[in-house]
Amino acid sequence: MTDAGPTLRRELVVATGNPGKCAEMEQILQGCGIRILTMAHFSDQPFEPDETGCTYMENAEIKALAACRMTGRVCVADDAGLEIDALDGVPGVYSRRFLGEDTPFPAKMARILEMLRDVPDEQRGCRFRAAVAIAIPDGAVIGCHGICEGRIGHEQRGTFGFGYDPIFLVPGLGKHMAELAPEVKHGISHRGQALARAREALAVLFDTVPPEG
Repeated sequence: MTDAGPTLRRELVVATGNPGKCAEMEQILQGCGIRILTMAHFSDQPFEPDETGCTYMENAEIKALAACRMTGRVCVADDAGLEIDALDGVPGVYSRRFLGEDTPFPAKMARILEMLRDVPDEQRGCRFRAAVAIAIPDGAVIGCHGICEGRIGHEQRGTFGFGYDPIFLVPGLGKHMAELAPEVKHGISHRGQALARAREALAVLFDTVPPEG
């Protein structure tokens, strides 16, 4: 773990241009004893660094480091994707770009449901996977991961969340991810798991919790 140093601002920038993701990450990180900022505090231009990585963590690091260079603050970014077993892991790391970045998610999900139309429930396994990167002005990066196993449903259901949440069935709850209230989703989701680990790392980095022992 890198040493934050005495001059490190007790501020954390959520490095994303996605409003839904930004709101979700802010909710999960609230109460960690650090002032939470967004990229809108620093620029009125869209924050859209090229995600050229081949893995979730590579893309998360690209965004976190770009934001760190822009703001001079500790920055946190994530990258996540939906991996569908019957489609050999597609869309995976290309989840946002599946069918093109300008294609709305309801259309992406409709296409996936069509592709899986004749696939039985026992073969509709999937998972959400997330990687979170914390970039520090000294150049260090801390990585955290989270995963949530599920199944692709047969329809789009629910109004909470964003992205592929409406087709992701959480078998243990019998509900789609988009049917879960935020406080429930954050406790089980891939992003919630990764950010819970990030909160622990941030507490050490900013020395907001007393040492154990």
